[in-house]
Amino acid sequence: MTKALILTVRGWWESQPEQPPVAKVFLTVGQFTCVEPAGLQFAFEVQTQGTFLDGAELVIQETPLIAFCHPCQAEYRPEIGLRYGCPTCQGPMEDIRSGRELKIERVEYANTPASVP
Repeated sequence: MTKALILTVRGWWESQPEQPPVAKVFLTVGQFTCVEPAGLQFAFEVQTQGTFLDGAELVIQETPLIAFCHPCQAEYRPEIGLRYGCPTCQGPMEDIRSGRELKIERVEYANTPASVP
């Protein structure tokens, strides 16, 4: 997973005309993706050492699992690993509105000192 993230950022970075140093990579991770943010954070730090991302910070924003019950016409938050059905009518979780996201939101460059003529 971390390798795919690094390869994706590298492909984009290599296509940039100046390839400035990267300070931060902002990532959105849904709670229903089975991705553990702490583990991803650790793997990112280890796997980027000595690369173009060495020293870059991985900023992870988690999105909650939110489902929609069509019979009740209401959103609810399933209890991951415990209860996924609608708490009102006990209907199955059929419509996931958020929680499956896994995307790079943006990349922030490091401040580079201006060159002195």
